[in-house]
Amino acid sequence: MVTAEVLTADEAERRQGQLAGALARRGVLRRIAVLTSDGALTADRLCLIAAALRIGVAPVVLHAALTPSERYALLANAEADLVVDDRVLAELVADHGRSGELAPAPLCRPMLYTSGTTGEPKAVWSGLLNEADATALVSEEQALWGFNAQDRHLVCGNAHHSAPLRFSLGTLLAGGSVVLPGKFDAGTQLAAVKECAPTSSFMAPAHLHRLLDLASDDPNAFASFRLIAHAGAPTSEAVKRRAIGAFPGGSVWEFYGATEGQFTACSPEEWLERPGTLGRARPGRTMTADEDGTLWCAPPTHGRFVYWNDQAKTAAAWRGDAFTVFDLGRIDADGYVYLDGRRDDLILSGGVNVYPAEIERVLLETAGVTDAAVFPRPDESWGQRVCAAYVGEAGSDAVTKALRAALAGYKQPKELHCVAEIPRSPNGKVRRSALAGELGLD
Repeated sequence: MVTAEVLTADEAERRQGQLAGALARRGVLRRIAVLTSDGALTADRLCLIAAALRIGVAPVVLHAALTPSERYALLANAEADLVVDDRVLAELVADHGRSGELAPAPLCRPMLYTSGTTGEPKAVWSGLLNEADATALVSEEQALWGFNAQDRHLVCGNAHHSAPLRFSLGTLLAGGSVVLPGKFDAGTQLAAVKECAPTSSFMAPAHLHRLLDLASDDPNAFASFRLIAHAGAPTSEAVKRRAIGAFPGGSVWEFYGATEGQFTACSPEEWLERPGTLGRARPGRTMTADEDGTLWCAPPTHGRFVYWNDQAKTAAAWRGDAFTVFDLGRIDADGYVYLDGRRDDLILSGGVNVYPAEIERVLLETAGVTDAAVFPRPDESWGQRVCAAYVGEAGSDAVTKALRAALAGYKQPKELHCVAEIPRSPNGKVRRSALAGELGLD
């Protein structure tokens, strides 16, 4: 029996109004921090986030797996008026006072945390949008992805990811419904597909891979879909071709983006003509690559952002009207973007950003560790898996214990190697992309 929640647009509108009123009675003016016990995007959590956005309150959604110390640091930085955990959310849902007035479109974007070259978390903040920009943001997503009142959108990602929120909210605002099976499990997701016949979904490559494996003996498993959008981690050519074959023609789209903003979109036809491309710039944007191969994007006004309370990092990310997340790539004569490599300080594992510098700090603070480096290796399911090498007398059990005490589970290395020396370039830098080979692991 499927336990997925199905949230209709009409029900979502009613619940958002009720939650908007409940937030107002709590005196909320600027930001709320949303904490989830399991990371899943539920109907109550989705309606809370949507209600906040439509009254100009920024929801700050935190990763459920953060350790207490990691969570405390982000809560202190966010300066939220209200921290909404599962208990407080239940209280807000039970508040049936007068409903609040909702704007037609979200008046801001969620303020989500990402990290930089040092691994220090920073929040992406779009500011409050005027009516024209708020409407343009919704219209752009609807035009690109074709959200409509007949859509049933299947949620596969977590509440703290920007893409599941964008696709869910876009569907509801267009009059469609959202299917919410809870924390990702391939069997539960496939059961929801069979029972609810969803028409669209966003999936990280790891989710896509698991569903394809589970439904490999059913050629009609995904016949109801008109759109499958994937992004967030490298996708192997084999998985991409399997997906294009398993889903209806024209439905498997890829896009390139980050918490900071969206860059490109790529139809399956474009990808088949140019395997490896991420498509061309989305409408209203211009993509360029500088002499070093760094990719830059000039967005529309509703796509501008700052890093919350960090002028220096904001200034480093922007050059005039264009910003970068320091990914490296190239753009061909027809405007198609190819990603040569995510920035060297970033590992994308299962659609989640993992920053080597943050893990290396913990390793180097561990007794008996004198040098350390964190690096990616290809993984068929996760895109990349996190690996670590260290030098010193510390045993692997002690190192693992230190990592688990300091870092969320998704940051834990899947491989831990004790080595005699960390290979470095002549200028003393670790070449993460080549480290596995230099250590003899490839």
